[in-house]
Amino acid sequence: MNSFNYKTVGLLTATLLVGSVGINGCTNLDDKVFGSLSSTDATQGSIRLDPVATLQGAYQALNPIANSQGRAYALQEHPSDEMMGPTRGTDWDDFGVWRKLHQHTWDSQHIEILNAWNDLNTGAFRASQAIFAAGSNTQLVAQAQFLRGFFTSSIVDLWGRVPVRQVTDAADANPAVLSRQAATNFVISDLRAAFNVLPAYTQATANVASKEAAAAMLAKVYLNRAVYNQSPTTPAGPFTFAKADMDSAVYFANQVIASGKFALAPRGSYYDNFHWDNDQRSKELIFTIQNTSTAQPGSVQNRYFMTEHYNQYIGAWNGFTTLADFYNSFEATDERRGAQPADLTPATGITAGFQVGQQYGPTGPAGPVPLKDRSGNPLVFTPQVNIALANEVQGIRVVKYLPNPLTYNNPTNDYVFLRYADVLLMKAEAILRGGTDPQGQTAATIVNNLRTTRGATAASTIDLPAVLAERGRELYWEGWRRSDEIRFGTFLNPVDQRPTTSPATAVLFPFPQQAIDSNPNLQPQNPGY
Repeated sequence: MNSFNYKTVGLLTATLLVGSVGINGCTNLDDKVFGSLSSTDATQGSIRLDPVATLQGAYQALNPIANSQGRAYALQEHPSDEMMGPTRGTDWDDFGVWRKLHQHTWDSQHIEILNAWNDLNTGAFRASQAIFAAGSNTQLVAQAQFLRGFFTSSIVDLWGRVPVRQVTDAADANPAVLSRQAATNFVISDLRAAFNVLPAYTQATANVASKEAAAAMLAKVYLNRAVYNQSPTTPAGPFTFAKADMDSAVYFANQVIASGKFALAPRGSYYDNFHWDNDQRSKELIFTIQNTSTAQPGSVQNRYFMTEHYNQYIGAWNGFTTLADFYNSFEATDERRGAQPADLTPATGITAGFQVGQQYGPTGPAGPVPLKDRSGNPLVFTPQVNIALANEVQGIRVVKYLPNPLTYNNPTNDYVFLRYADVLLMKAEAILRGGTDPQGQTAATIVNNLRTTRGATAASTIDLPAVLAERGRELYWEGWRRSDEIRFGTFLNPVDQRPTTSPATAVLFPFPQQAIDSNPNLQPQNPGY
């Protein structure tokens, strides 16, 4: 096993390390490659890096996205139309961090913006280290390129510009900063290089970068490229979706579909995708964090603790809710709205999906036992909620990852980043935006097949607003909603507890003040802050 010396730098002042990335064209697009440094350049320094351990460090940088209700996950969900964090008396105030995200009133001092910035730049930094440490090991390089593309695409999505450091730069040099468009090209270069080299997906290794995972990410980046190419002065659009980009999104979605390795969960099994045995039950999972009975690096416990009431079976934190309008967008027959899994609900009273109305504990001899709140009143979740002054029962709760009644404190549910239904919906959207499918599928066929599989009725019209609505119903609370709303032009619209249209500058977050203080090249600050 080879190892290389490497310069160390501060993570706030140096983030993405630019290196050599070779690609073979999958479409007619010509994507520029950024940087041209050999592994020899990476040997100048004082710390020796083991290639495998360094790559593992890059994978571990994914964990904060999963095992926290804040950070990058919160930035994608709370500002959207499907999540809010009400303050309940003295609970969940947290200096207003959750309210500010939902109401689009954040600033450069917001702690979750800083946390997400550090997390994602740490991931990109570690992936760059792994690329150089891997030397001529093409498989390790490809995995690291995928991870760097994954992390950097999130930085592009949330902040626009991306700081970069050449390996040969002095440790105290201020990193240069790529424009949003240049950073997007860099991401595409990384992901396409990874796609060309990575092995095919296997169910047993869904937590490792694969050709299909790279293809899914490429479809996502190409679909968003019009947003990322937008001028910084008009970040909210209108956007021009190039046919070449939409063709590329279709192409890479088809690579996932044609692999034959994935399938939608059959009717009645939607929540198998988030079950504590989802690694065995689901054929939709493309890229995950693996959690086992002995290790939960990407623990999903926070996903149900952050929403369930104190007196429910798991004794949770009684926090976040969905919006009534979002809940009302589901048909009553749509299994994604709610279910009572046989291995969950009788033992705990907890239902999957959206929880509204009277809540119950485990089923006893006389049937389900109604629960009470802390004052002894019936525990009835109400659709109405005041984000600044809520009581303990206001708001519709959401349970997507199912808590194992026996091991809910040590959940074995694998955390899902990319799954098959998302790829299908991306393909449908790209077709509606002008992409051509060589397979001849239509957006209506794709979306209605998904809808009927989930128990909803086929829609008579499938247009872009219908696709956005379907993405919400399919992918709610999975960390994609803010990006989707921006692309469809609805992100700034008023929603419950945010009564006015937000300024266009809310499309991008401000660079954390600490980051600007460390690297003046991040100036000017994003417009509006």
